[in-house]
Amino acid sequence: MTRTRRNKSYRLSKVHDRRAGDLPRNAEVVAVEVDDPLAVEPGEKIVALRSIRNDPLGRLHSHHQLDEAQFRAGRAFQSDWERAERGPQAVDPGRDYVDGVQAREPVTDSQRKAVLRLNRAERELGADGSALVHDVLVRGMTMEQVGQRRGVASQRWKDYFSRRFCECLDRLALVYGFATDRKQGPVTGPGRSGAP
Repeated sequence: MTRTRRNKSYRLSKVHDRRAGDLPRNAEVVAVEVDDPLAVEPGEKIVALRSIRNDPLGRLHSHHQLDEAQFRAGRAFQSDWERAERGPQAVDPGRDYVDGVQAREPVTDSQRKAVLRLNRAERELGADGSALVHDVLVRGMTMEQVGQRRGVASQRWKDYFSRRFCECLDRLALVYGFATDRKQGPVTGPGRSGAP
């Protein structure tokens, strides 16, 4: 009897499907593979459902219209916006009630850093780019809604806003460090070396 030696490991990364079977009637979800938070070994994945109903960024990413750097830059911008805004605050029943006036909480260091990153992003995007990014990432508007808000509703404008939004996400990817600026080579032109 001869023995065959196997060099191949049989331990493959298993993907556990933990998707919900019963979804609401108007749910819009996509299946995504994420790291298993309860994994015993690193690299184990699970399949989860991501809601894209009110998430234009998630919808564009799920339809492969954005790359990973653009998606992560958009999420970083949204995170900074939420941190800087501090959002609506609930009433804390543990605090003393004084004529309905709530004391302002001090600005934290993470909020200050988020505001600085948002200011830098606004400078990089310009006024039009900042308005477009704010409409899509903060207000959750689609390109059609962006066009309607600006009084232009043709397909051509919708395509323009889509291209412009991708350009803005590319710029945000540079600002947040998810991408690097590739130089095409030496810049030539009037007054520079190598100019004709």
